[in-house]
Amino acid sequence: MTDQAEPAEEPEAPERPETSDQPETSDQPETPDQPRGPLPEAVRLRVVAYASDTLGTLPDDEVPQALKAFRRWAPAHRAKRAATPLAAAVERDVVFRQRVFSRVREVLPDLADALAEGAPPRAADPVDVAAVAYVGRTPGWAALVDAAGERLAKAAEDAESSKAAAEVARLREQLEEVRAAAKADVAAAQEAADAARAELDAVNRALREEKGGRRRAERAAAAAEESAVAARAEAADAVAAAETQVSRAHHRQAEAEAALGASRKAQKEGRSLEDTRLRLLLDTVVEAASGLRRELALPPPGDHPGDLVDAAHPGDELTGTPERALLSDDPALLDQLLALPQVHLVVDGYNVTKTGYPDLPLEGQRSRLLTGLSGLAARTGAEVTCCFDGATVLGRVPAVSARGVRVLFSRPDEIADELIRRLVRAEPTGRPVVVVSSDREVADGVRRAGARPVSAAALVRRLDRG
Repeated sequence: MTDQAEPAEEPEAPERPETSDQPETSDQPETPDQPRGPLPEAVRLRVVAYASDTLGTLPDDEVPQALKAFRRWAPAHRAKRAATPLAAAVERDVVFRQRVFSRVREVLPDLADALAEGAPPRAADPVDVAAVAYVGRTPGWAALVDAAGERLAKAAEDAESSKAAAEVARLREQLEEVRAAAKADVAAAQEAADAARAELDAVNRALREEKGGRRRAERAAAAAEESAVAARAEAADAVAAAETQVSRAHHRQAEAEAALGASRKAQKEGRSLEDTRLRLLLDTVVEAASGLRRELALPPPGDHPGDLVDAAHPGDELTGTPERALLSDDPALLDQLLALPQVHLVVDGYNVTKTGYPDLPLEGQRSRLLTGLSGLAARTGAEVTCCFDGATVLGRVPAVSARGVRVLFSRPDEIADELIRRLVRAEPTGRPVVVVSSDREVADGVRRAGARPVSAAALVRRLDRG
């Protein structure tokens, strides 16, 4: 049948059966049962799909008037865009619903027969069961629709509960991570606060000492100013007296000049006397100190703090390898630091050799560095300690020595960085200590301990210069 024939058939539409009075009937009689609520969405979509599929198989004269506009649409498009008219037709048009049920019986005969007999199969999909029962109005169809709705609602609740449980677990995990991060941040902040507090204490001590010195200098300046004022007053009085007498004392000019010469001589002799007394006092203090040393029988200093720091001994077995970062590289800075009295130069051995000549084997790196450090110690007179990481040694610690240089290897349970820190901590407060390392962590640590960090590149350039 063509599209032109459809208007001629439109008057027949009111004569289509829409109630149970029509001659065409379903296999199952209508039941007065009604579900407790609207159709579950999944059941409604399944019913619409059945209706859409059936609508595509009906001849034009059997299509309900309300669905003629959707007759030629594709089934999927029809089920999606014409869902509401299809659902309404199934609900209100008994004949169309019966034809839909007939189509369903062709597709799902076993399920349709079982529902017609009032014995829905237990293993069937509850959505299919409810949809087929709804279309066929089989015995107990309303209960089956309600049961399907309850099962779908329970499944949705279970899915939502599982989703909520997963979300709670995820949030708890995030909370634990945040707590751990916060704990680490608090520890770091506490450590930074302790370091800042220690630095503040040192600054306060230095400030108090500076204030005390300034007050003493101010008192001395005030005393000097008072003396100067008194001297200026006396001089003014003398000048005034001299001016009043100048007109009458020309004849005494020679005597005044003689008196001035005598005064200058006396002043010179007084200054010479003060110098002599000061030298005598200094000689007395020096001789007293020498006598005290002889009296106490003090031995000359032979050990240095660096000799007492524990390190790996020749023959110890060590394994492993570390490495790190960088600092300032001006060799002139190193020269200035080595000119300080009683300076102690501590060198991070492998950090310097891997900066200056990394292509040599470890033994060659150690030999070249120690040769340069020996010459540097001889030229500057500084105490020099070179630390190597014992973890890089395979087997036993070698016996390495260089004139004027203390050579130490770290113990098996530590790295050279920790050995350097212990060397710095062993030195007395006030002694200049210079640490050569481009490792940022080492530099920051020794700086907090009072030492002066210098980059490995500065030492390499200084040794290359000779």
